[in-house]
Amino acid sequence: MTRYQYLASVISQRIEQGLYPVGARLPSIRVLSKEHGVSITTVQQAYRTLEEQQWVEARAKSGYFVAHRKIRPDLPACCNATQCSLTIPQWERVLDMVDPVNAAEIALGFAAPDMTNNSLLPLTRSLSRLSQRLYPRTFGDEDIRGCVELREQIARLLIDSGSHMDASHILITDGCREALSIAVRCVCKPGDVVAVEKPSFHAGIQLLHGLGMNLLEIPTNPVTGISVEALELALEQWPIKAILVTPTGNNPLGFNMPLERRHALLRLAQEHDVAIIEDDTYGELSYPYPRPATLTSMDDTGNVLLCSSFSKTLAPGLRVGWIVPGSYMNRAVHMKYTSSGPTAGLAQLAIVDFIKQGHYLKHVRRMRSQYQHNRDLITGWVTDYFPCGTRISRPQGGFLLWVELDKRIDTQWLNQKLSEQHISIAIGAVFTAAGNYDNCLRINYAWQLTDEIKHAIRQIGTAVQQRLDGHVSVS
Repeated sequence: MTRYQYLASVISQRIEQGLYPVGARLPSIRVLSKEHGVSITTVQQAYRTLEEQQWVEARAKSGYFVAHRKIRPDLPACCNATQCSLTIPQWERVLDMVDPVNAAEIALGFAAPDMTNNSLLPLTRSLSRLSQRLYPRTFGDEDIRGCVELREQIARLLIDSGSHMDASHILITDGCREALSIAVRCVCKPGDVVAVEKPSFHAGIQLLHGLGMNLLEIPTNPVTGISVEALELALEQWPIKAILVTPTGNNPLGFNMPLERRHALLRLAQEHDVAIIEDDTYGELSYPYPRPATLTSMDDTGNVLLCSSFSKTLAPGLRVGWIVPGSYMNRAVHMKYTSSGPTAGLAQLAIVDFIKQGHYLKHVRRMRSQYQHNRDLITGWVTDYFPCGTRISRPQGGFLLWVELDKRIDTQWLNQKLSEQHISIAIGAVFTAAGNYDNCLRINYAWQLTDEIKHAIRQIGTAVQQRLDGHVSVS
């Protein structure tokens, strides 16, 4: 986080806490410069940032004042029904969404990080340098468990999440999706029931379906996460074998599950002897620091399996993830051996170099700051350009915004309409197995939010409003 971004964050927090009420005059540029030991230019940049985010307004010859912000839209509604699904009819829609993107398209539906930041350049240099050195570890098979140096570095990174372990507890995988697949196969067999959040990450839904699992969707709150109370009732009625959750930087709702709810979830799973599969892909992109502790760090039974990757912090094309399978390590290694074999060495070695040189933590800090800034900016745009009554999430990590529109809007139709303007979104229907969310969409705000993206957000809002006004008929 740069100095001006840090200063902007401090001032916005003070406004949120009521230390500077609406309409109050804020400290002058010179006063803040002295107070924080920064340059006048830094303070000016901080105030410009706060103006963009509609926290403050400048008044000629008077200074900066706390702005009268628009009322923040309501959070998305929580679906109260627990539903079991034996068939998942959304594959064709998912396939349409993951098809290659036209270069001219503004693709707001993909959950890809910003890969244009200069802080990634040392990683590209490492990849280039290593690829020119023809030795067995670069292009040959690695240990089935993965590069030991990488596992050691991951163990160090996991300290921030409350976990203390060594390389022997970690298994490298081909991305988080393979880690999740291994975790599910370690604790379940085809036909078993797996409890999931609702809404839930579409790839996780499809993965469970592909492995022959039955999904039990548990109501999930956009602030507190999966309903422990509904899950408790479900555990009494269904033979649940595993619980798949994303408690930090949830996809698609963006919440960080509160600590007391994490403890309650863990206690419930232990009482019923049910495994928890914890997807922590967005964990290191949590805005609050220190980041929330993982469920794995609180568990002493070995019945929580942690899955993550570098796909969201660095780049999805690296295809490097990992699993901490707890008491299931031997089985997990066998699953890895029989499915894909060792993960390719080149990307692993480049990531080791990137971390050892201190670039990784610097990059992640920069991206966390960018994504939080972008969240505030895009939230303002959606508030400005979408119809009244639109509900939006308040992400606490990652780079994904969940938007709930009027129930008369079908986002499948909306996506088709937007394709005429070379804009695409992620439709809400793919984030559930048993229906619902036809009027919802997910927007990626990872990239630099240009005027082009701002215009795209306005076009989406305009299309929705026109549909509600009856000016556009469904084709």
